[in-house]
Amino acid sequence: MQLANSQKTFPLSSDRNFGIDLLRGLSILFVVVHHLAMSFRLPLGPSYLGDFVSKRVINGISFNGYESVFVFFVLSGFLITRRSLTQYGNLSAIDWRKFYTQRFSRIFPLLALLLVVLSLMHGLEISGYVVQEKGQTLWRALLSALGLHLNWYEGQTTWLPAAWDVLWSLSIEEVFYLAFPLICIVLPRRWLVAGLLILAFSLPWTREAIVSNEIWKEKAYLPGMSAIAFGVLTALLAQAWKTSEQFARSIAVLGGIGLIAIYFFGSEVWKVIHGYSMLILCLSACLLAFAAQRLAPRPRWGWQWLAKMGYLSYEIYLSHMFIVLSVCTAYRAYFGENMRWTFVVYVPVVVACLLLGVLLERWVSNPAMQYLRSKSFK
Repeated sequence: MQLANSQKTFPLSSDRNFGIDLLRGLSILFVVVHHLAMSFRLPLGPSYLGDFVSKRVINGISFNGYESVFVFFVLSGFLITRRSLTQYGNLSAIDWRKFYTQRFSRIFPLLALLLVVLSLMHGLEISGYVVQEKGQTLWRALLSALGLHLNWYEGQTTWLPAAWDVLWSLSIEEVFYLAFPLICIVLPRRWLVAGLLILAFSLPWTREAIVSNEIWKEKAYLPGMSAIAFGVLTALLAQAWKTSEQFARSIAVLGGIGLIAIYFFGSEVWKVIHGYSMLILCLSACLLAFAAQRLAPRPRWGWQWLAKMGYLSYEIYLSHMFIVLSVCTAYRAYFGENMRWTFVVYVPVVVACLLLGVLLERWVSNPAMQYLRSKSFK
């Protein structure tokens, strides 16, 4: 059974945007590859693949997980806003109770399962999963994850084990969405847009303002929320401005060029614009999301697997470190520190992450979400 022929095996909902799912799939793919490279402590370069592929390409593929999370933030803001506009017509008409119920039913079941598994692995003292750094405890880590401040907790202590660490972005995202419906209801549209613009374009300054702590600089609330604000503004613009298909294709090309520049020419871009590079990243993601919304590309044979990764991005994001760490441990047990064969594990890891995401969505996320929503919306 080939993933390329997976439409019947992994059906995509007809009301989804294939282009947006591809963007999300590409982002989660970069995150998985980034964490695999970091777990090996080396990119693909030292492998045999590095003899044939340039260092720029290898580093661009291997070390842009953080940037991809910011692309996720943009797409998250875009999708949540677009869905709200479709349901209510205007953000001021949001049913905040329904909004919170939908977010809770989507996020909490899998998060709760993850925390239970991580706690058990900590209790069993499995290497790579024990919360043991100075100033850290299991209960405090659990509280930070459930209290949506794991990013702050890491900034105050140090990095948690890798399978815990991925939750830093969830803390930023969900704190934003706790405030989002209430702000939409309270503020007039013009003030809402003005506030989102200020938040969005503050990104270069909010990132550079934090100089004393590298962890907190990467994981602070405001920079991540700025990226989400860009997505919200893009959805609002897409609702109000109906462009031609030719214009949408043009800005899609521009957005693609922007992402390629940041991913593969990041050091050169940094030398020219410094902290504004993340701004270019977010604006490029906005252009691609806007174009995808306008063009609504049809599903294409051969790319279904990547779109499915986008559809399952939450499941894959929370679970992929189990596969990454297991594969890295198995590789070292067999090859030791010989990194020449690391390239052979990347495709199997991606496939395994996708399949695990399918299982989690089918047996955990979707049933729990449907159950919770059926109880809430009676």
